[in-house]
Amino acid sequence: MNTCRILLQSTPLKQCPSRFFSKTQVVESLPKEARVVICGTGIVGNSVAYHLVQSGWSDVVVLDQDSRIGQGTSSYGSGTLALLKPVEEQKIITKSIALYKKLQAEGHDIGLVECGSLYLAQNRERMILFKRRVALNQPQGLQCKLLGPNELAEYHPLLYTADLQGGVFVEKDAVANPELVCDTLAKLAVAGGAKYIKNCVFNNLITHNAKVASVETSLGTIKCQFFVNCSGMWAWDLGQRSNPKIRIPVHAVEHFYLRTHPLVENLPQDLPTIRDYDSHIYIRKLKDNSFLMGGFEKNAKPIFTNGVPDNWRDCLYPDWDHFAPMLDDCLRRMPKLKDCELQTLLNAPDTFTPDGKWILGETPEVDNYFVAVGMNGNSLQGSGGIGHSLAHWIIEGEPDIPLIEFDIRRFVDVHNNRRFLYDRVKETVGRQYDILYPLQSEYQYARKIRCSPLYSTLQAQGAVFGTRMCFERPLYFDIDYKVGDPKPQMPKGTYWKPLFFDSLKEEYKACREGVAVIDMSSFTKLQIKSASDEAMEYLQRLCSNDIDVPEGHISPTGMQNENGGYENDCMLVRQAPNCFFMVAPTKQQKWMKRHMPEDNSVQISDVTSMYTVLLIIGPKSRELLSQLTEGQEDVKMHPFSYKTMSLGHAPEVMVLSVTNSGEAGYSLYVPSEYAVHLYDELMKIGKDYGIRNAGYLTLRFLRLEKFVPFWGEEMDSITTPLEIGRNHRVKLNKQHFIGKQALQTQHEKGVYRRLVHFTLDDDHDAENDVWVWGGEPIFRNGVYIGSTTSGGYAFTLERMVALGFIVNKDIKTGELLPVTQEYVMSKDALYQIDIAGRRFNVRQSLHPPRLPSPHNVHSRDYHPTLRDKSILQAKPFEATDIEISSENSGLLPYMIDNKGLQGSGTTSKYVPPELRLQNSAQQN
Repeated sequence: MNTCRILLQSTPLKQCPSRFFSKTQVVESLPKEARVVICGTGIVGNSVAYHLVQSGWSDVVVLDQDSRIGQGTSSYGSGTLALLKPVEEQKIITKSIALYKKLQAEGHDIGLVECGSLYLAQNRERMILFKRRVALNQPQGLQCKLLGPNELAEYHPLLYTADLQGGVFVEKDAVANPELVCDTLAKLAVAGGAKYIKNCVFNNLITHNAKVASVETSLGTIKCQFFVNCSGMWAWDLGQRSNPKIRIPVHAVEHFYLRTHPLVENLPQDLPTIRDYDSHIYIRKLKDNSFLMGGFEKNAKPIFTNGVPDNWRDCLYPDWDHFAPMLDDCLRRMPKLKDCELQTLLNAPDTFTPDGKWILGETPEVDNYFVAVGMNGNSLQGSGGIGHSLAHWIIEGEPDIPLIEFDIRRFVDVHNNRRFLYDRVKETVGRQYDILYPLQSEYQYARKIRCSPLYSTLQAQGAVFGTRMCFERPLYFDIDYKVGDPKPQMPKGTYWKPLFFDSLKEEYKACREGVAVIDMSSFTKLQIKSASDEAMEYLQRLCSNDIDVPEGHISPTGMQNENGGYENDCMLVRQAPNCFFMVAPTKQQKWMKRHMPEDNSVQISDVTSMYTVLLIIGPKSRELLSQLTEGQEDVKMHPFSYKTMSLGHAPEVMVLSVTNSGEAGYSLYVPSEYAVHLYDELMKIGKDYGIRNAGYLTLRFLRLEKFVPFWGEEMDSITTPLEIGRNHRVKLNKQHFIGKQALQTQHEKGVYRRLVHFTLDDDHDAENDVWVWGGEPIFRNGVYIGSTTSGGYAFTLERMVALGFIVNKDIKTGELLPVTQEYVMSKDALYQIDIAGRRFNVRQSLHPPRLPSPHNVHSRDYHPTLRDKSILQAKPFEATDIEISSENSGLLPYMIDNKGLQGSGTTSKYVPPELRLQNSAQQN
């Protein structure tokens, strides 16, 4: 007899028989080998198995340590499916709902009901968030409708609305039974050939040459080509049981659901789910007129920090005191619930991640080791789509959609620290329902872990810090801060003009007219070397630019995958014929190590902590640096070159003539033990030049103004250099590099999406209107053609600017056409950006705007970047656009595009700058 999974108020979580699995369906003995071994029979593991067998990979073995299939925690969830999410997450959830509809249509009872959801807004900021998401999702086909306070009751008669500003109704939101979905997927996986092994405890993963080889279990050893960790709150522990150890940063958190007895009144079967994010609660009606209540509280309760015990179900008891605030908010939002008798408070733990996003993909430590964990409180919502994408990734070697936000490679070692996870997930749970303002939503717990040597010094100067990869970096410096004041903190977020605007304005002014210093130590720094030419040959194969440049020169380059998309965006400094210094925004060693020579002739060392990086930006940067050398060093350098010199008393400082901002200046790579001394010297001597501290946000706004794309926003694994105007960094005349064929084809056929720079017209008032932050829809002559990726304020232009991708779709046929320059720049095209429901006219450009030059630098207009006008026409590929300073603009076509390297590959001949300029003059 099947038993129900319920928790009485005084009893722990109970185990129950699986609905579909009989002894004949579960294999009793462990096979000797399999193509794929999956650990975990929750919804996610079963979904991966199902999609693998659906794709023809039937040699799949699924392991579970329990005596019954699906007895973990994932099938205890709320059963809700919500589509009003950020775009990348929504793509996965849309796949999940499509799968569940398919299963239901095939006759499988999984309790799917498309009842819709009401998303409630108690304040102006929440309503703006909803307006932003509706504006972006409606043109893409999501059926959603903004509602005023008086309209909400029409959709849900039991709702209290007096304190609401409005909301959104999403018609295709749904509910389903997680247990039935879990069992159905497992049953269908078995029908397709997958083998399920119960009472099988995972002991260890055996690797060979850092590649999956076999799995040791309590029932024996099974050889396999691929291993998939879908083990939920056991995932971290499994990651430790391999050599090398796998970094899987998840932590279990107690998660509560309250079920009532049924109401006597007749209620509509499809009564929508209530999502009151400002109160951190949700309420859904069940089939029998009972209700399920739950939420994502702000101060959650981590559990099982020292490992999940065998009797874990006996450790879970209802905590009414902890749940009481959520219960009070549920009763306030739906007063009729007071008439219900409370039946069950269920404590069903789930795994949460450090950033509240799923963890998916192939691990950087071991090839063919895949992970799908960290469902953050709702396994049902993502499992269908995750299973599909992960199966595609395993079979094809890459995901079918961009998953960079969820990629396991985004983490570093500190994320996997158990104490860190314990502290961080307390906050992660509540952030599921928080408004995460762009650039303004920083974590409060588990901070000050990775710090520059200058952290305390900068904090004493009024720095407001944010984190990147757990590395504290100054976002801006509070201009109102005075010595002795409390440490400045990020102010309350907003979608309008941020409260730190005036601080950024002063920092920006210093970067454009004087000199500023920014601590950029958080970037990853690697040294790549070999005994002979192996390092150069290895990097030539990985990089799309020609990196065979003379010593002392820098190659900005991408590392492309086979489809031409970005796996890395970096700078390579050639320190010696066989030694390169790489700077990248994130760790990308997995991609690099995958392609390393098997003879170990190339060595890669992470030297991030060895250097503190100070960005010296502004027209007075050269004078300042000259003062530090006391005339002993020539700081006049060609763009994209480097020297090693002594600055102050600090020896061996790597000075790069690069700022990543389009402004004049230098990047100083300082041995960390000298960082405090050199910073103090810079600030002391810099007083005569009006030096200011500046932060990452100022650099970001400078880059936006100059049309410089961002890693993770404009660059990802499906975006190519041609689509973002970086064809100048691709050398198709090289003999070979990964992705060359794909880029060659795209070059010949044209691009079908294109990054464009937009400047808002005068009808947008930055003082009073909602700002453009990224994620806004773009319209051309009233037709939706794409969305912005990032946005900000351009202080020189005194207006908002944004970057965004657009497409060219035939209105009649829906066919995608090449995005040509004529299409983008047509005089008949009116472009608009929708910001929270209001459309504003914008001016489009394939080049950065022309900015007036600072008066003390140059008399002519400042034009930091030249863009190749032929890229969209698939004409000559040799282009000349790059970010440079005005003082170096004359050398632009030669220094940056490597046109001085006649020929390609290792036989290139270096042409001195003087001869290049002479040749240029003769040609002109």
